[in-house]
Amino acid sequence: MGKGSAAPEMQRFGLYFRLQHILMVVSVTILVITAIPLWCSRYPFSELAAGIIDFCGGLESVRVVHHWAGFMLIFAFAFHVLYVLVHPGGRRDFLLMLPRRKDFNDLDQNVRYFLGKSDNRPRFGRFSYFEKFDYWAVFWGCIIMIGTGFIMLYPQAVAAFLPQTWTNTVFAVAREAHYHEAILAALALFTWHVFNVHLRPEKFPGSMVWWHGKITREEQEREHPLECEEVLFISTIKKDM
Repeated sequence: MGKGSAAPEMQRFGLYFRLQHILMVVSVTILVITAIPLWCSRYPFSELAAGIIDFCGGLESVRVVHHWAGFMLIFAFAFHVLYVLVHPGGRRDFLLMLPRRKDFNDLDQNVRYFLGKSDNRPRFGRFSYFEKFDYWAVFWGCIIMIGTGFIMLYPQAVAAFLPQTWTNTVFAVAREAHYHEAILAALALFTWHVFNVHLRPEKFPGSMVWWHGKITREEQEREHPLECEEVLFISTIKKDM
C-alpha cells in the first residue's frame, strides 16, 4: 500500500461495490476511446479525422466495439441499481449519498480553508461533498447516455412510439445530448475524479482502494473523521455488550 501500509486497515468498500466500479471503469474507458473516431465521422472532409477512423479499423468495427461497451455499461448500471435495492450496504450508501445541508456547509468551510480564512478543514462522514458530486454525475450521466444511446441504436423501434412530427427532433436532440454528455463525462472523470482519488498530494501516486476496498485507520481519521468516530463508537458499544 505504500506509506502507512503497516497501519491497521479498515474495509471501506465491499466486493460487490468494487466489481461495479471495475465494470464501470472498463466500459467507460472503451466507450471514450471508441467515441473518438465516431466523433470524427462528423467531419468527413478532415484528413485527420479520416486518418483516425482508418487507424481504428473503420467505422463499422468501431461501432461494434462501442455498442458492446455500451451494453457493459448498462449491465454495470443495472448491477448498481439492484445492489442499492437489495443489499443493506448498498441501501446505506445510497442514503448517505443524498445531498444534505452539511454538504453545502462543508463546501463553504473548504473554500474558506483554501483561501486562508479558516484554520480548520471540514470534517466529513463516510462521503464528502465532492464524492457525492462524483456519484451523482455518473448516476445521471448513465441515464442520459443509456437513454440517448438506445434512441440512436434502435431508431425504428423508437420512431414507432413517436408522433411523426416529433421523430426528427427527438433523434437530433438525442444525438447532440449523447455527444456532449460524453465529452462532459469524460472531462469530469479523467480530471476531477482522477485528481481527487489519485493525484492529490496525500493520494499520489494513486489509491488502490478500488481494488481491495481498504484504507488505513490514519486515512479514515484524516479524510472521514466522523465515520471513524462512528465506527469506534459502535465497536466500543459491542465490546461492552
